[in-house]
Amino acid sequence: MMKGYAMMGIGKTQWIEKEKPTCGYRDAIVRPLAVAICISDVHTVWGGAIGDRKNLILGHEAVGEVVEVGSLVRDFKIGDKVLIPSVTPNWSSIEAQMGYPSNSNGMNAGWEFSNIKDGVYADFCHINDADGNLAILPKNMTYAEGGMLSDMIPTAFLGAEIADIQYGDCVVIIGIGCVGLLAIAASKLRGAGRIIVVGCHKKYIDVAKMYGATDFINDIDGDITNEVFDLTNKKCVDKVIICGGKSKIFKDAINIVRAGVIISNVNYIDDGEFIEIPRLAYGVGMGHKAIYGTLMPGGRYKTEKYANLLSFNRIDVNPIFSSIEYGWDNLEKGLLSIKEKPSENIKPVIIL
Repeated sequence: MMKGYAMMGIGKTQWIEKEKPTCGYRDAIVRPLAVAICISDVHTVWGGAIGDRKNLILGHEAVGEVVEVGSLVRDFKIGDKVLIPSVTPNWSSIEAQMGYPSNSNGMNAGWEFSNIKDGVYADFCHINDADGNLAILPKNMTYAEGGMLSDMIPTAFLGAEIADIQYGDCVVIIGIGCVGLLAIAASKLRGAGRIIVVGCHKKYIDVAKMYGATDFINDIDGDITNEVFDLTNKKCVDKVIICGGKSKIFKDAINIVRAGVIISNVNYIDDGEFIEIPRLAYGVGMGHKAIYGTLMPGGRYKTEKYANLLSFNRIDVNPIFSSIEYGWDNLEKGLLSIKEKPSENIKPVIIL
């Protein structure tokens, strides 16, 4: 048996005991060494954003140690310290072969932890297709830093990749939680000239400045369209990355972006049945403005690529850590801190 911190229903969590997961031929069992707490857990539990879940262990960001491998696993062995992507696709699926691994076997089904199967807030977690989904933790990387390669860095940097940021672009980043902050860093690395960010918490704004933000709109629920146009002399911007906000945020994104641009959405939308698209700003359906919403791809290849950004000092993730605590006893406190005081907590990390 093992213990795990689970969702018991919408708005309900508790520690439970479950059987330790079993290891398939191509799989691995990993003992978490550190876990990070994500606002997505709040959306899942208290927002009910993906529907009711019962007896499902939460968590999708972790670094761990391999304790068991299947007989067909080639590249990992017991004792290896590993990076664990939050999205762990079935790489033989049709969707993965088509280039959409996060949707392997169904919409967003590559996201298994705390969605389809038990997550990483447990004594042990199961990794499907270990050779395709794990990566070795670099020796010069701390456990806390490695945890940011589970979700935060891949999601933020994919947002910048999908937006196709070019040298000198004027970029608007809506929502500067943890992903939004790292999207600022990604945009700067890709050559953005001006980075306008939308967010209202001082602690986040201070980090945003460190990562390269040039302008600030401090109210995500305000009139973003007019405030952006005030900054740009009524000119539309080159790129938009949506990293936060409610479903109505797409209205502002469509309004402010010029024709021929992909609006990149990596935001977990937890409200409403529909998103709002303004008809005229959308060119009455023919305005050459596209919305591309995506989960981070997961998998070993991308994880190793993103790990190079940390290993070779292209980005420092330490400014986003709001706290680093030790032991499972601090997990629930960290999760509730994100839920109740988001303005004070960017990214809590628990070292085990």
